[in-house]
Amino acid sequence: MTGEVVQPQANPPRRGLRRGIYIIPSMFTIGNILCGFYAVINSVKGYQSLDNLEQATRLFDNAALAIGYAVLLDGLDGRIARMTKATSEFGVELDSIADVLTFGIAPALMAYTWGYGSTPGLERLAWGISFFFLICGALRLARFNVMARAPRFSVPGNTPKLDKRYFVGLPIPMAAGLLAAIIHFTPKPISGYIPQQEEIYSSALLLGVAILAILMVSTLRYASFKNIGPKSNKPFILLPLLSLFVAGVWFYSQWFLLLITSLYVAHGPLMKLWGLVHRFRRPLPKPEDTAGSASIEA
Repeated sequence: MTGEVVQPQANPPRRGLRRGIYIIPSMFTIGNILCGFYAVINSVKGYQSLDNLEQATRLFDNAALAIGYAVLLDGLDGRIARMTKATSEFGVELDSIADVLTFGIAPALMAYTWGYGSTPGLERLAWGISFFFLICGALRLARFNVMARAPRFSVPGNTPKLDKRYFVGLPIPMAAGLLAAIIHFTPKPISGYIPQQEEIYSSALLLGVAILAILMVSTLRYASFKNIGPKSNKPFILLPLLSLFVAGVWFYSQWFLLLITSLYVAHGPLMKLWGLVHRFRRPLPKPEDTAGSASIEA
């Protein structure tokens, strides 16, 4: 016994609460996985029910809505983790696995079962395009994780400089979201149309899925909207827009979701095209200007 008196801590660490904060973002990610699994189950059941067109339509619509809910959960888990300062390596890895399932496997299977999988003559191409979408999505996620962990501006190759305002390549949730919006807009399976329409719609869907896959592994920039949050300094702009978004989803979900996802997917190539046009329209320096600058340098 040394005679020293140990004073109790005024504010002991709240380990239980801290663990709870770390669990909350992971619960959103688990909800993401649940939505992806639900979409897979409904897609398979819809494919098995193609003889019953009404039942198949309902099942494919359920699968598409599940992907839509997963996109919402995927956007919330990261924001909540940053707001509560509960980011972790475990959460990052779990989120990547969830994205491969929910936004890679589920939409690839959904496009196959709802669309081109039952079209005569397209069986092998349909299988290959769906796998192409899945592998491009996985590559997109792997590149994103590497860039997120790399020091700023140290990524080799032709990859654009890291900027939190933009994603490099189409994010896989939005690629899956567009496919889900298309199916939600017209959940009737393509096999339910007449043969001529079925062939046209299946070919268009094959082309669209291939384009989405290429956009995911491209170096086009897409807005991340990470600067928009509860601490935004423009609430009088964001709150009305958020109200319109909620009203659009609630009352006109089929048209509104298809419009929003299409605009997001298209704005990457449009921004690139605008940049090229602006670069070519920039006036070239006049000879006398270059001569003058050369004489100053001399």
